[in-house]
Amino acid sequence: MGITLAEEITLLSLDDESGSVKQRPSVGWAVAGALLLELVLAERVRVSGKYLELVDGSPTGEELLDGRAESIRAWMGGRSKRRVTDWLTKDQAKAIGAAVERLSGRGVVVEERRKALGVFPVRRYPEADGTVERELRERLASAVIDGAEPDGRTASLVALIHAAGLHSLAFPGVPRKEVEARTAEMAEGQWAAESVRAAIRDMRLAMAAVTAATVATVV
Repeated sequence: MGITLAEEITLLSLDDESGSVKQRPSVGWAVAGALLLELVLAERVRVSGKYLELVDGSPTGEELLDGRAESIRAWMGGRSKRRVTDWLTKDQAKAIGAAVERLSGRGVVVEERRKALGVFPVRRYPEADGTVERELRERLASAVIDGAEPDGRTASLVALIHAAGLHSLAFPGVPRKEVEARTAEMAEGQWAAESVRAAIRDMRLAMAAVTAATVATVV
């Protein structure tokens, strides 16, 4: 495996120079969903209806995924299943940090520490190796803009981008209406098992529920 789906979404969201995360709330949901989806693809967890189950405790060999699997196991607390939306709600605040640390460990981004206003510690992760992001964006453009047949991982990534509404991050400078129909088509396509599509659907429902609750609180 190269970089994970979660790292790919994180890389698309990072400003190349400042290293700050753009559209952080939506990216947090997408990265949490990507980590879960990766575990579904690796057959370590299963999404059955609205519920999440652990099915295999063996390591994947990818430290980012294995760490998340262990966190899910602890969160399950011995129960056979819990709601997938509850896990995504819990994980979305931490998922970006975990993905960024893995990118830093790979040498794709570099960690910079400074103090804002001379007091508050701030971390930024500007890009160190632009090759990975360039190849990623070329792969996305080929599948979405040029209409090439995507492989399963690319289709998974596009489905996550579509669910989280990250079109402007994945395709900067391209009007959303020019890519949204294609990303929707790929998100609903028969490129993956129902369990994988269910994971993406539940992520979208979780995002919608939290958005609605936020609006109600503000009003």
